[in-house]
Amino acid sequence: MNETARTIFVCSDSVGETAETVVQATIRQFDADGTGLRRFSHIKSEDEIRNLMEEAARSGSFVVYTLVLPELREMIRQESIRLNVFAVDIMGPVIEAFVRTFNTPPPKQKPGLLHVMDRDYFRRVEAVEYTVKGDDGQNSNSWAQADLILLGISRTSKTPLSIFLAHKGYKVANYPLVPEVKPPNALSELRGGRFVGLTMKPEKLIQIRAERLKAMGLPFGAAYASLERVAEELEYAHSVFRRLGCLVVDVTDRAIEETAGVILESLSLK
Repeated sequence: MNETARTIFVCSDSVGETAETVVQATIRQFDADGTGLRRFSHIKSEDEIRNLMEEAARSGSFVVYTLVLPELREMIRQESIRLNVFAVDIMGPVIEAFVRTFNTPPPKQKPGLLHVMDRDYFRRVEAVEYTVKGDDGQNSNSWAQADLILLGISRTSKTPLSIFLAHKGYKVANYPLVPEVKPPNALSELRGGRFVGLTMKPEKLIQIRAERLKAMGLPFGAAYASLERVAEELEYAHSVFRRLGCLVVDVTDRAIEETAGVILESLSLK
């Protein structure tokens, strides 16, 4: 099978986001961007499992699944043997470990608990709304409400990192640092402990900026992607980080998830 034809099936009795996240992380490990993904959500019956497993067998795919009900997990296991389709159980081993270790069977066995519209759900929604409004230095009058304020020069992943953290329930504002623009007084007026400065190795930043210029149809030799300009911006950014007492995180070659983990652990927010 050629790489562009590869497809991984994701099966869940809920939305399927947990399994899909694992699959996407795996795809990145193989640099296999041409690999497709099909999600089968809200699976409720053995017939549905039988049909999707037969389709996986026909297409030469494998299946990654998160199924809470033991009868559905057993069905997919049997079908994987019958059809010789590799099936990976994401949730089952963790449930089994919990039962064996704590001698406590799961009392709920209810799909979709991750997405229940409880207090945490609405907290995440509120955090995402706040973060979108506070992107790129906007809505500075609400910075006092932020759990985190990300600072960094252009192309240091401020926006995607902000949104990722927001989905975890944190209100995040971000502000772009530019040597020619003095940061607003509102930054200095805030208490320390919530500032995170994002930095990157100059050579990597130059590469990213050059690709950005190319995508915008601008000449490669623009100052934006020059070593002199990048060095100037980084030096200025670090002077601001020192003045504000920022936690400084180098995002060079770090996935968004990894950077978020470093921030949350360092600031004891987990």
